[in-house]
Amino acid sequence: MVNDNAVTPGFDPDAADDLTGWLAVPDIMELTGASLAQVKTWIQERELIGARRGPNRAVYVPASFVTEEGPLPALRGTITVLADGGYRDEEIIGWLHEADESLQGGSAIASLREGNKTEVRRRAQETAF
Repeated sequence: MVNDNAVTPGFDPDAADDLTGWLAVPDIMELTGASLAQVKTWIQERELIGARRGPNRAVYVPASFVTEEGPLPALRGTITVLADGGYRDEEIIGWLHEADESLQGGSAIASLREGNKTEVRRRAQETAF
């Protein structure tokens, strides 16, 4: 579910364009071939998270969270660890895309995409608790 509370101080979804591209729900459907119901389920079950953007406050998901097969498999557990540690959706998006040269790929999301979920989750646990 997308967090509808006030935007986290320091997180600007429009400025985050420098970090990631964004996909609207129809874009995710086109990329994955999934139905609207399936994409909504991914968001409700927190396999994907996003931010409300634009004049219509539509839900947008970082493009880095999605593959042609659907949500990045290692993402859900990492989202859970950070959310359990008190991070809001916008903060999770920011944390995953923050530059970190000590991680393979240069960020947590890039490292997850390269198959390094154990190290990313270890760092998420340290950060969140």
